[in-house]
Amino acid sequence: MCRAEIAREVFAADSYATELTGITIDSVDSDRVECSLTLARHHRNARGAVMGGVMFTLADFAFAIAANSDLLPSVRDGKAELQWVSSSSDIHFLAQPQGPSLRAVTLRIRQGRNRALFQTSIFDTSDRLVALATTTGARIMPEQLNA
Repeated sequence: MCRAEIAREVFAADSYATELTGITIDSVDSDRVECSLTLARHHRNARGAVMGGVMFTLADFAFAIAANSDLLPSVRDGKAELQWVSSSSDIHFLAQPQGPSLRAVTLRIRQGRNRALFQTSIFDTSDRLVALATTTGARIMPEQLNA
């Protein structure tokens, strides 16, 4: 089973991103993740523009997959000990997306034992960069997960 298939199985439990928002996981490598989203009426604000929160959710979800991607090969019975969470994020909205979809590309900039830095670029249907996010990750040890 490839990393993307494992990620889809593990992150299906993130119902906000996968079910409510509709984000799909397209590819997963150890240093790069791609996710996409087909835009619908509920992704738009009162002006008809794509809500910033939609793009932020896309970036945050892609980060979570990327930060935990090295843990995916050890998944058993659809479960992984996901240890990386975002501790801070910064997003810059650069242009109003055009077209029916968005694509996020998340790159690992640096990942140490307890801290990590990732960058997510969000593109519209015409491959125009519409948002750029940087996310700092923190590693949560398994014993802290149940505390």
